[in-house]
Amino acid sequence: QVHIVESGGGLVQPGGSLRLSCVVSGIFFERSMMGWYRQGLGKERELVASIGGGGDTNYAYFVKGRFTMSRDNAKNTVYLQMNSLKPEDTAVYYCHVLLSTSWGQGTQVTVSS
Repeated sequence: QVHIVESGGGLVQPGGSLRLSCVVSGIFFERSMMGWYRQGLGKERELVASIGGGGDTNYAYFVKGRFTMSRDNAKNTVYLQMNSLKPEDTAVYYCHVLLSTSWGQGTQVTVSS
């Protein structure tokens, strides 16, 4: 059974930073493609960033240059370093095992002064 737990969300001022973490169990993590998604209030869930087993990353245009996704296979963990946060980044952020139906419960990120 796949188990995904996100953490690291919170309230931050515009221009600030947060680092999200996602610990995964129940899968062959090293070979799993992982993604961070987000869903704002009243909006559809959208892909923010993804990372392959080899560490290759892809980013949505609206976070490129501000967010960095990484992974630590020894800890079965992926991270999302978010810098220069904007109010429009406010959303629930979800960790997802790509090409599966496995999602975490989400962690709230609120960017506000």
